[in-house]
Parts: sequence; structure tokens; C-alpha cells
Amino acid sequence: MAVSDSTLPQKILTVTELNRLAREVLEMSFPLFWVSGEISNFTRAASGHWYFSLKDAGAQVRCVMFKGRNSYVDFVPREGDKIEARCTVTLYEARGDFQLTVEFVQKAGLGALFEAYERLKQTLAAQGLFDVANKKSIPQYPKAIGIITSADAAALRDVLTTLKRRNPSISVVIYPTPVQGKGAAQMIANAISTASQRNEVDTLIVCRGGGSLEDLWQFNEEIVARAIYDSHIPVISGVGHETDFTIADFVADLRAATPTAAAELACSDMLAMRNQVLMLSKSIQQRLQKRMQSEAQRLDYLTRRLISPAQKLETSRNHLYQLKLRMVAGVEKQLRGHQHQLLSTADRLRLLNPSEVLNRGYAIVKDMEQNVISDSQQLNPHQLIEITFAKGSLKANILK
Repeated sequence: MAVSDSTLPQKILTVTELNRLAREVLEMSFPLFWVSGEISNFTRAASGHWYFSLKDAGAQVRCVMFKGRNSYVDFVPREGDKIEARCTVTLYEARGDFQLTVEFVQKAGLGALFEAYERLKQTLAAQGLFDVANKKSIPQYPKAIGIITSADAAALRDVLTTLKRRNPSISVVIYPTPVQGKGAAQMIANAISTASQRNEVDTLIVCRGGGSLEDLWQFNEEIVARAIYDSHIPVISGVGHETDFTIADFVADLRAATPTAAAELACSDMLAMRNQVLMLSKSIQQRLQKRMQSEAQRLDYLTRRLISPAQKLETSRNHLYQLKLRMVAGVEKQLRGHQHQLLSTADRLRLLNPSEVLNRGYAIVKDMEQNVISDSQQLNPHQLIEITFAKGSLKANILK
């Protein structure tokens, strides 16, 4: 049975719904990818966003790169530039415009250059060309400095001006060589080898001004890296701007951010050295003066303690006199002590003298053999005895 279309339920989309569905399909179908093309209709908005088209011989597509992303790009694309963009596909719903949201851009061909750069960097690092142990010290006070760069380069003028300002007494030898273009890498390497063989400078500066990756590519060549490594003269690399890093920077004994910085690293500043000498001289004078003052005070102190020979003799005499007085006093004290002891002993002896006992009315009784009689039981009747008094003695007969 035939059914007319009017009898089937239908979903009628609004334009907004259609564009939203289309955006979702596009974003789900295309992951992050790279696309190359030529810049057209480039505009930098007041918001900082970039709006441009990428085109080739057969088509073009609108692109947007928001401020948060383009701030990391080290160049501003110009009309006609060939670039490579990493981006996603989207659709601007308000106008239904198909466009690319760009995450990162680089100049066309840089991807291959970056890959070659990384491969050579890893190879030379593995061979020890970047090792700190192999790097030579930069002389602090060189007599002569060699410069390897283009003779008409602004970098040469910057280096010469800086060297003259910092130390005009240093001799400068220029080894001119092209630093850009076909065959430049070989000529740079030849200039380095020539300077090393002639051995007429103490330090080599290899430099050039800033530029694109392609402009600086000669300093990423292996032949230049090996010439720097083989040089017995210390090499300072001053290639490009502060953000530029080349293979020559890694091999060199010292890397400078710019050619001017390389010149500053190659020699000491005479004015700064003069000021340093003046400061050291002033410091030494102050320390010497302080030391002299301290020694003068010490001398005054020792002078006050110093005694003249006459004064010292007088002091010795006084000391001897005092010793004499002390000795005499000591002897007299000892004599008095001995006298007192002698008198005491004499008194004790006197008290023990039998005569003294007899003077007090006692008598000594002895038998005729002169034995002292201290007990009456020692005597017998009619025995003769002798009695001694304090004065005189007599004989007696015992009656009972």
C-alpha cells in the first residue's frame, strides 16, 4: 500500500542545529593533523588572534590561530609565506564557515630540518663532542682574539666595538668567511682550521647575527661542529639571538647568547678591572692603617709596662731589703721560740732536781751501799743508814 510522504513523521532541523551537527561530525572525524599551504589574507586582530587563509593551486581554507597559541610562535607569517600548520577541523556555527583551528605553525620545510638537527645532535652527543670534560678554559687575559664571521656582517662591527670598549689593548685577527649560503659551512670550518693552524690568537669567536633556522643552518652542519671540536684554541660561539641554539653552541667551549655577549665573555673589562684594583688598593690601605693603629696601641701598652734599668735596680734593692727584714724577723722569732722552749725545759729540769725537793723539807734515805730506801720494810733493826738533807747529811741507826 502506497503511503504519501506527508504521512511520515519528519524532524525539521533549525540552521543552528544543522551547523552544530556538522561541527560535531567534522571535529570527530578529523583528529589533530598537519597541513601545508601558502598564507593569504593574513590579519592580526586587536584581540591578538590571527585570521588567515591557507591555499594551494587548487583550493583554500580559512584558518584561525588564537592568541594563547600564536604567542609561542617565533615569527609573524606574511602574505605568501609557505607554512606547515598543526590544526584541527571545525565549523564556525554563526556563519556556517568551514575552518581550521591552528595549534602551531612553522615555516615549510622546517620539520625536515628539525629532524636532521635532532639526529645530528644525538649522534655528536653520543660521540662525546658536547662533554664538559672535553671543553677548554677561556683565557681570562688574552693577548689576541680571533673572529670568524662575514667581513661585512653587523655582528663583526658589534664584536669589534665591544672589544675596543672593554679592552683596546687586545690584538684582533679577523678570519673572514661567508656565514650563509651554499658552501658556507665548509668555508666556516676552513677558517676555524686555519686559525688553529696559525696559532696566533688565544681565543676564537665564531659568530653571526640572528636569522631564521635556514639562515643559521650552516652552524648546524657536522663539518663546522668537528672543526670547532678539533681546534686547540678555545672557541666561543655567538650565533643568532638568545633563543637560538645551534650545534656549534653545544660543541663550543663556551656559548654566548649573542655576538656582543661573545665579545664580553672573551675579554675582561679594563674599566671594571681598574675599578677593582682601586677598590683592592683602598681596602689594603684601610687594613694597613688599621693594623698600624693597632700596633701603635700595643707599643704604647708595652712602653708603659717597660721598666728602666735604674728603676729595676732600685726595685731589686727594695726587694732584697724586704727579704732581709723578713729573714731577720724570722730568725728573731725562731730564737724567741727556742728561748721559750729552753726556759720551759729548764723549769721542768729544776723541778725534777732532787736538791729542789730537799729544799722543801724532804730527805733522802740510803743504806750503806747507797741504795735509796723507799720502803721501811727494806730496813732491819740496828741497821746503819745515811740521811741526806738539803744541807748536809748524817748516819743513823735503826732502833725499831
